[in-house]
Amino acid sequence: MMASEEMDRALLAAHAHGDTEALISYYTLAADHAQSPDEEGFFLTQAYVFALESNHSSIPALQSRLIKSGREQEDTPPRLPFR
Repeated sequence: MMASEEMDRALLAAHAHGDTEALISYYTLAADHAQSPDEEGFFLTQAYVFALESNHSSIPALQSRLIKSGREQEDTPPRLPFR
């Protein structure tokens, strides 16, 4: 796991470069190592949003984790954004 400051820098760089793949990966990694359920939920939600925006293959896995943590409803299909 990256140190917190290193993760912050990596996320900021990924945002600056519009690297959606890296954002999904880093936010998922941050969720995996979160210090609280709320922190985990925040990072998972961010990963999920970027995954939805890019129709990424991680959508089902992220949605499943959000459902298990009570942050998404099981009967709610993922809605891809209109573009």
